[in-house]
Amino acid sequence: MLKLTFLGTSAGVPTKQRNVTALAIECLNPYLVGSSRQQDQDNNQHTSQNASQNASQNKKSRPWLLIDCGEGTQHQLLHSKLSLHQLAVICITHVHGDHCYGLPGLLASAAMSGRHAPLTLIAPKAIATLLDAIILTTELHLPFAINFMAIEDLLSQQNGKISLCLDTQHQLDIDITPLSHRVASYGFGITQTINRRTLNKDKLTADGIPASALWGKLQHGEDVMTDDGRKILSGGYVDNDVQRTRVVIAGDNDSPNLLFDVVKDADLLVHEATYTHEVLLKIQGKNLDFDPMHSSAQLLGKFAQNVGLKNLILTHFSARYQSFDNANSRTPNMAHIRIDAESAYKGNLWLAADFAQYAVNGAADLGDGKEHNCVQYVGSARDNEK
Repeated sequence: MLKLTFLGTSAGVPTKQRNVTALAIECLNPYLVGSSRQQDQDNNQHTSQNASQNASQNKKSRPWLLIDCGEGTQHQLLHSKLSLHQLAVICITHVHGDHCYGLPGLLASAAMSGRHAPLTLIAPKAIATLLDAIILTTELHLPFAINFMAIEDLLSQQNGKISLCLDTQHQLDIDITPLSHRVASYGFGITQTINRRTLNKDKLTADGIPASALWGKLQHGEDVMTDDGRKILSGGYVDNDVQRTRVVIAGDNDSPNLLFDVVKDADLLVHEATYTHEVLLKIQGKNLDFDPMHSSAQLLGKFAQNVGLKNLILTHFSARYQSFDNANSRTPNMAHIRIDAESAYKGNLWLAADFAQYAVNGAADLGDGKEHNCVQYVGSARDNEK
């Protein structure tokens, strides 16, 4: 399961209600909750309950990613339970300041908090130049290694794909898609795969195989011999459950169709919707020599509807849009964004707000013939602040 926390949802500049772009993605293992197959089925059917249970997991089992790091991101993190010590990967979609100006400060704070574990940074090459300049001019010392992976090199050498092993049963794959913006911009596909081997204790007991160290070996895929000389094959007593969760996070982009192939199997798309379509056309018409190269909510809605996407979260809203929702107000607000998207899209739609959290439970192969595929709003990161 992936848990998304929006740390910034404003485009270009912050507002009193919204900081500039940043999104945290926690990689949670639902199989750490409970031990029976039925509990796992129940948890997949009740996402909010599952999210609450996962909140009690040991922090070491909760690595997380940061997609973009606008100015002030580290301040936003103070209102969450996320730890810089568990941050595994930072991905930067492009070099515009509202997506990266917070990176040096966040790294400095990680250093001052005592972090020593290496950190993977996936970003355009220019981000390395930015960090080198700041390290040189401000005497910034980082006591941990940064594994910098230039997006340009990943696309040319590895087809834009990276695999990370979070533990022996927990894998994360990242794929990169070039987008269309005023500077090189990219989208990140995040795919979490969790494998779990479940021991069928009832069958073992029924077959006269008492609980012993043999059970552990069977669960780990080993065939065993019982004391009475019977050969017990692991495959006959172990069920394999696989849960795959995929989200696609897009940077600034005026051509959603570039994501057509990568969202077909996604549980969720998170994409910028900087304006309503009417406002976008007005901006483009004012100055024929300048195109902001952003998407409208309606444009995203049409794309999501055409591709058959079930779940869509819009973010990166122009500062002109106030946070309230009132379709009758003459003041630009989120209702206008929502209506613009809903004019074309009939799936599950959310407009992100700062600190909003969503649980994404991907399809689990539970063998019951049912579809377990859900995105659910689970509250605000600030709900439990004292």
